[in-house]
Amino acid sequence: MNKLLSCRYNMDTNRVEARFEDGTTLSIDCISIEDEYGNTPAQRAELDWLLYNKPLEYVQLVLSGEIEHYLSLGCDHGILVTVKSPGGWTPMG
Repeated sequence: MNKLLSCRYNMDTNRVEARFEDGTTLSIDCISIEDEYGNTPAQRAELDWLLYNKPLEYVQLVLSGEIEHYLSLGCDHGILVTVKSPGGWTPMG
């Protein structure tokens, strides 16, 4: 495998499908990744956020072996934040 050209998350199969410059395709089972590295609800939420918003970065982190380090940084993209507004609680982010 060489340069990663494109990837997309397939919601029906719960896999990220990646295509490389040499024509190689790769399908990553997201359930397996989540079971291996998503030890907390926050880590699972971050993995989901990456899948939906940055599938290319998700694939790069998994293939490089850096996913565990990334999750250890405590990123909070996947955490739902709520704020109090005059009409009640409103989800943000």
